[in-house]
Amino acid sequence: MIRNFIIFLVVACCLSTIACSNKHMDNPMLEKEYKKAPEWVLIGHEPGVFSAVGSAKIGKSGMQFAKTEALAQGRNELARQLSVKVESLVNNFVVQAGLEDDQMVDRLGKQVSRQVSHETLSGSCQRDVWISPGSELYVLVFMETAAVKQSVRNQVISSYKSQEASWQAFTARNAGEELDREIEKAFK
Repeated sequence: MIRNFIIFLVVACCLSTIACSNKHMDNPMLEKEYKKAPEWVLIGHEPGVFSAVGSAKIGKSGMQFAKTEALAQGRNELARQLSVKVESLVNNFVVQAGLEDDQMVDRLGKQVSRQVSHETLSGSCQRDVWISPGSELYVLVFMETAAVKQSVRNQVISSYKSQEASWQAFTARNAGEELDREIEKAFK
């Protein structure tokens, strides 16, 4: 229960840190593409509001298709900010063969990561839109602070109830085992 709240606080701190980044880019192509971009496009959220940015290329399927895709990406990011389960695996393998100067070293590295988020985003909506010179549509998605607080509260309560139920099951199992031991003692 506390874990979810701590994750929420860590995400909020990270977002605050990102908000302090500057808008300067060293890549001339990116500078041209994002020259007139709103700050929220560059930092991925709007400072002071629980928000996220989604983007999609406007293609042959049209503006509405791109907007729907961008909104979905923004909502996915909001959900990850509230709750995310991460599984990660890193494998490193090194083999050395040969003698002295004829040695060969083979290395193999593999990294696999999966993030899963399951969150109901009641009250999330589009706040702003920007289209880049390269026809990339950016959508700012946000949630009211009250809705975020309610979501975190629901997570804490759900976690508490789950832990409470687990504790009750553990207590009942132990009580049953204790009763069995006492009966065994009495009838031996």
